[in-house]
Amino acid sequence: MFKGLKPITYAGREVWPLVEGGKGVAVSTGESAGAWAAAGGIGTVSAVNADSYDADGNIIPQIYHGKTRPLRHEELVEYGIAGGIAQVERAHEVAGGKGAINVNVLWEMGGAQRVLEGVLEATKGKVQGVTCGAGMPYKLSEIAAKHEVYYLPIISSGRAFRALWKRAYSKVPEWLGAAVYEDPWLAGGHNGLSNAEDPRDPQDPYPRVAELRKVMREGGIPDETPIVMAGGVWALKDWDNWIDNDELGQIMFQFGTRPLLTQESEIPPEWKAKLMDIQEGDVLLHRFSPTGFYSSAVRNPFLRSLEARSERQIPFTDHADETHTHKLDVGLKGNKSWFVTLDDLKKAREWVGLGFDVAMKTPDNTVIFERADIARQIQKDQADCMGCLSHCAFSAWKDHDDFTTGYNVDPRSFCIQKSLQNAVHGEPMDENLMFAGHGAYNFRRDPFYSNGFVPTVKQLVDRILSGE
Repeated sequence: MFKGLKPITYAGREVWPLVEGGKGVAVSTGESAGAWAAAGGIGTVSAVNADSYDADGNIIPQIYHGKTRPLRHEELVEYGIAGGIAQVERAHEVAGGKGAINVNVLWEMGGAQRVLEGVLEATKGKVQGVTCGAGMPYKLSEIAAKHEVYYLPIISSGRAFRALWKRAYSKVPEWLGAAVYEDPWLAGGHNGLSNAEDPRDPQDPYPRVAELRKVMREGGIPDETPIVMAGGVWALKDWDNWIDNDELGQIMFQFGTRPLLTQESEIPPEWKAKLMDIQEGDVLLHRFSPTGFYSSAVRNPFLRSLEARSERQIPFTDHADETHTHKLDVGLKGNKSWFVTLDDLKKAREWVGLGFDVAMKTPDNTVIFERADIARQIQKDQADCMGCLSHCAFSAWKDHDDFTTGYNVDPRSFCIQKSLQNAVHGEPMDENLMFAGHGAYNFRRDPFYSNGFVPTVKQLVDRILSGE
């Protein structure tokens, strides 16, 4: 056992201070979450577009029949509730009464509140807590208290926690299970990097977590209420000065990337194989997600194609001015009159000559150039939108009021629901989004994974408990 690490009490249960990070769209399943709990930790079921099953145990494909986005959105919410329930039931069964089970949702997920309440209502007594990030989930505490489960907000700064605490959480402090500090430079998936922070200048998490504890103490929150360190956690030996640290109070550690490579993880074999091949620097912190948040993913051909698309981009004006003196004469259909600089006109003509012959407008008064077949696919994906986000830059969908953000669609982004569903259900990984934390290169370096070894969750937890 790693020095100083002791079990803690969470939701009335004795557990190791080890949390499985929730990964959405059918990745963090009941099978893996239940196994993590059975090993004595806190397993996490993702209720973000989770899979559900037919009577024979086969995955039910999420196919949408509605003729409008609001109708397809209703189908998506129904899928979400059914899938979340199915995964919690499986986690509860696999855990066998050991450890604890949390449910994870993204607040920026379309219909997030309805999905979460639908899952909690149907799984009473089988869920101990709810983790929630990707936004400012002010209503999380209210929902958790209503269903008598703990809430664990995912934040990236003491400032964000203070805002949540003052506005909402202080009203139900008894149900605060922990504050999850998600390092915005190291965590995989969507993160909370703010506009005030430089994506190229990562900050040491220790002072940021110390500041978070200070904010929690100001609110009267006892040090026994844990802070969960999430993002960049690989081996406990690297965090020994965080354990039994009076400045930080009770600390738990979240592992998001390592549980992907286990026997119980239900991601496809190709995904697991690619995890073994990631090298340092292969994970990119980018802003292509239609959520508008920064996120971290493997810089595979899919992500590189989005980078290249954004690089084939020039600003334009509707009328000629001192700078934009030349009418754009390539890539356009109809009678559009867009004006660009002479240098940018030369770039546009060069791109068209290379086969990127369709000009597509962005919400930022710029135009990108793409191949005709890709442009058609972008437009089809935008038209097929099923409303998986509360606000989507790619399709201009909004899940309430008049169902539109009021902004132009953004062809520099992509349909994240489609790509993540493809990735987890066996489509080529090079053609889809592959989320991962920035420490994923350790799979190549850690001797635990030598010769392609894929552990069970129990073997992984035992390895983590040893400090390695």
